[in-house]
Amino acid sequence: MQYRIDKRSGHQLSILGFGCMRFPRVLTQIDLNRTEQLILKAIDGGVNYFDTAYMYSGSEVALGAVLAKNRVRDRVFLATKLPLGRCKTFADFEKLLQAQFAALQTDYIDYYLMHNIGDVLTWERLCALGIEKWLKEKKECGQIKNVGFSFHGVHDQFIKLLDVYDWDFCQIQYNYLNINYQAGRAGLQRAAEKGLPVIIMEPLLGGKLATGLPKKVVAQFKKANGSITPAAWALRWLWNQEAVTVVLSGMNDMKQLDDNLETASYALPGMLSPVEVDTYSSVIKIIEDGYEIPCTGCNYCLPCPQNVNIPACFTAYNAYGIVGMISGFQLYVTATGLLKTSNNYAASNCIACGACEKKCPQHIPIVESLKKVRKKLEPFWFRTALRIVMKLFFN
Repeated sequence: MQYRIDKRSGHQLSILGFGCMRFPRVLTQIDLNRTEQLILKAIDGGVNYFDTAYMYSGSEVALGAVLAKNRVRDRVFLATKLPLGRCKTFADFEKLLQAQFAALQTDYIDYYLMHNIGDVLTWERLCALGIEKWLKEKKECGQIKNVGFSFHGVHDQFIKLLDVYDWDFCQIQYNYLNINYQAGRAGLQRAAEKGLPVIIMEPLLGGKLATGLPKKVVAQFKKANGSITPAAWALRWLWNQEAVTVVLSGMNDMKQLDDNLETASYALPGMLSPVEVDTYSSVIKIIEDGYEIPCTGCNYCLPCPQNVNIPACFTAYNAYGIVGMISGFQLYVTATGLLKTSNNYAASNCIACGACEKKCPQHIPIVESLKKVRKKLEPFWFRTALRIVMKLFFN
């Protein structure tokens, strides 16, 4: 296992982190025996960063039970997240944290994230409730060691969020298909310049970069190096970048874990050869050539007067066509905050003012394209179905 230094705390963090949202399940229940085997093997393999959340149904309880039963809590850095939507009063902060302590069977959290902050307004709402005072108290008494945030939103909001609080770390979605998506590479670099460890989520785009790639892409990877799996190609692209601290992977079987552990054993910044770098460029071109909407994610169309996250809408729409419906919907929901009744960034907010089209260097018919996005990614049944799923799995 390779490790990278958290410059804020001095901790040595494993470059491979265990994302605990996708623990193996039997129907809706986490399979605790299989989960325990995976966690213990990961720890023995050098993984020391485990990421869960209040909203991951059953995940905190399962992780806490395994760590306590096997007395390995002190061998890992535990990361979990405060569910911001449930914070209505100052007292809620403490109530929720204590519930997490009970579930995780611990009395401190190493890395505590404000879950899914998409804009400065969300942080300002929390500040009005007293979040800064509460976090200061928790850090002073040692119950929270490091405070960070996970991000889903537009790039400029990420840059602003970096400066609204003295964060200890941050977490972004980033992979070789999402170079300019949400925080993007520019956001990664900016966070690193500020000395923040950056934790990467969705490195495999929900597994699609491992098993859901077009045949031409798989063939391109095999031609360059047939001994490396598509998943390893995706992870190596991230670990090649010095600004990346930890890459989270939601490993739910031993084969995935073994493959990732092997890749993490030799992954270093700057390790990619010129041939490998060219391979990624070829792969990205193959995928982008299949995009229906030729958006490059340059963000010149932003800000939108109606707050539509135009590049993210197009990224999700194109992903729907290339890597599948589930990935498309997932990208769309996380980047637009579709479940919010107000202040979301969805395509349905477009009023066809055309301001974006005047600024687009690709001359994309953005207004008409957003209509396509809305038709495909905001069907009448989708919000209802999504709320049902959220209630079942993320209550």
